[in-house]
Amino acid sequence: MPQLVEAKAVHEFNVPAERVFDAWLDPVRVRSWAAQPVPGMPSTDVRRIEIDPRIGGKFTFTDMREDGEAVNWGYYREIDRPRKLVFTWFTSDEEEEENNSVVTLSIDPTAKGCRATMVHSMDQRWADYVDQTANAWKLQLRQIEMHFATAEDEG
Repeated sequence: MPQLVEAKAVHEFNVPAERVFDAWLDPVRVRSWAAQPVPGMPSTDVRRIEIDPRIGGKFTFTDMREDGEAVNWGYYREIDRPRKLVFTWFTSDEEEEENNSVVTLSIDPTAKGCRATMVHSMDQRWADYVDQTANAWKLQLRQIEMHFATAEDEG
């Protein structure tokens, strides 16, 4: 077994767990929040969002960066609406072959909405990037929150 490290992000939402969960599996909603500007952060030039929301289904998210198009993809391992979503997360063919980059999104109801906890388990060689990875997931959760604050689609 390879040694793993974990990056963790937690965010409180003022919306029901179902809305936060669904924000990860609907391509239209993902495109909307992924492009959502967050104060103090650069905007994202989202190019492609493809989602096959079933166990074993693949997703692909791409965006343009200074050095070209960044491609992120993975496969759904567990879908338990609205409590838990588990998926792999790859940025290279080598990572996919190793198959040890797993993200678990747990959503727990709270009095005002829900708490989303993301844990990204990855190979120990990425230990120097744990904080950066946790911050990236925190940013995505903030983008979802900003999407809810500005979205006309409340469903």
